[in-house]
Amino acid sequence: MPDMRRGGRNKPEAARRAKKTALRIIPLGGLGEIGKNMTAVEYAGDMIVIDCGLKFPEEEMLGIDFVIPDVQYLVDNKEKMRGIFLTHGHEDHIGAVSLVLPRVDSPIYGSPLTLALVEHRLLDVRTPYKPVYNEVKAGETVKAGCFEVSFIRVSHSIPDSMALFIRTPVGTLLHSGDFKLDMTPAGGDGTDLAALAAFGREGVTVLLSDSTNSERAGFTISESVVGRTLENVFRQHKDHRIVVAAFASNLYRAAQVFAIAARFNRKVMLIGRSMISYVELAIKLGYVNTARELFVTPQEAEKLPPNRTVVMTTGSQGEPFSGLVLMSKGEHKQIRLGERDTVVISATPIPGNEKLVSNTINRLFECGCDVIYERDMAVHVSGHASREEQKILMSLVKPKYFIPVHGEYRHLVRHSQLASEMGISAKNIFVARNGDVLELDPSGNMRKGSRVASGSVLVDGVMLGEFEGSLLRERRELSENGVMAVSVVVDGEYRLVAAPQIDSRGSIYGFDEENMRPDIASAVERALDNVRSGAADSSSLVTEIRRKIRDVIGKNYRAYPGVMPLVSVIGTEGGRRVRGGENGGSRKSRAGKPARRKRGKVV
Repeated sequence: MPDMRRGGRNKPEAARRAKKTALRIIPLGGLGEIGKNMTAVEYAGDMIVIDCGLKFPEEEMLGIDFVIPDVQYLVDNKEKMRGIFLTHGHEDHIGAVSLVLPRVDSPIYGSPLTLALVEHRLLDVRTPYKPVYNEVKAGETVKAGCFEVSFIRVSHSIPDSMALFIRTPVGTLLHSGDFKLDMTPAGGDGTDLAALAAFGREGVTVLLSDSTNSERAGFTISESVVGRTLENVFRQHKDHRIVVAAFASNLYRAAQVFAIAARFNRKVMLIGRSMISYVELAIKLGYVNTARELFVTPQEAEKLPPNRTVVMTTGSQGEPFSGLVLMSKGEHKQIRLGERDTVVISATPIPGNEKLVSNTINRLFECGCDVIYERDMAVHVSGHASREEQKILMSLVKPKYFIPVHGEYRHLVRHSQLASEMGISAKNIFVARNGDVLELDPSGNMRKGSRVASGSVLVDGVMLGEFEGSLLRERRELSENGVMAVSVVVDGEYRLVAAPQIDSRGSIYGFDEENMRPDIASAVERALDNVRSGAADSSSLVTEIRRKIRDVIGKNYRAYPGVMPLVSVIGTEGGRRVRGGENGGSRKSRAGKPARRKRGKVV
């Protein structure tokens, strides 16, 4: 008798099907863009995810806080989830965890520092969800479903960065994470080349490698070079207060600033919530060995001569409400900059932030500060491998297939060209896009399969909505043409009870309001006439009013403001009110909850 357990599938049949199953590698973010890194690896009934990051909004994303990957595919297959594996603690690799993890309910694996940063984010959003944390360290191996994941130490700009070596039923994967080959790292050990070589000897079927610096020739400069540069800055500006702006997560950079400040007998003041949080967490976990006495509060710093203090702050990317930007505008509560200040911007602008950073630097010069940034001196180095380091990785692990990840599309193409130069066959190199499915069959052949749903989800506060939805379009229209609100009160027969009340914001109409008011009122009357005569349905009254008003505006202006009719019907039991946005309806459901948009999600 056949074994009818597990839904009637006998074991020999299950084994035969497993042999025919292909491994699926599915990038859901991080390809063709900087940030939002996420890759799913799926085999039969098991799936793991590598990283879960965010991307900072582009300039035209008005009011958006950040962008995360669309994880609907993971939600639809969450019964397969065996773990989310995090390579390191930067926002572009962990920033979406607090929003994604409750939806997929998966164990999460990472280094102590990485998981502590994840926990901090979850506390920050006050979610009741309690994740299952699994601390791992370089050199360890864990089993997740049919996958075995080994962790390899790599150099990056944050401690505890790791690459992943993944054994699967049909081959092995090596995911580099963000890495560089820093032979003189400022803290901790460098990339474990011996481990990479050992896995290379075992055999790497597929290499997924960081492409961020694939356009940079040579080797990435060592982090220790920045320490020497900063020491020279301290030596040459003995009579100045020194302000250092850097990423809060660049703990190696922060540790160097603290050590130099101590040698020059200066106290350190931390400015910026994220800077304070990261440093406190790093000291607590032992990643930064600095005496607590080195730090002073802003109140304590006021009692010290300016040339005895160092300010460590956020704002290296020109973020509007960061510490450095507020200082440059003269709006910071504790710090006023002037001619006795030297400001060091120890970071390079993320693509899209160049204008914000340039504006901040200009304002700092206007304050009278000495400003030192990358164009002047080596006050920042990248945490990513350049072309020669990428070559070394390929030569160590000798992959059969190559997939460039983590970078804009030109970075992926450049990296693929480099792989070709290293002798990897062109048919074995896959430049993919988010949502592509790359299938590795049991015979060792890889091909592009079908696609899965992917994309960008905008985050505004705690609200989520797809990029393709109407949210950004409406915000752009409001920013360009303003909005006009028309309040209309009618009786049960759809006759005006009082003259329409009109108000506008940000619209050219506001300068001609008195002359336009009779025309707008006439447009409202015509819309009501159409409803009373049956030419228009009463349920479309808001749309009819908007259409008639836009006809009037179109005769006088080229640009249309957003027209928002607010219709109140009285004379009926309890009365009712109809509110119309630019899309002809409210964004609230009857229950008062955010409504589901046609091409968006609200979570």
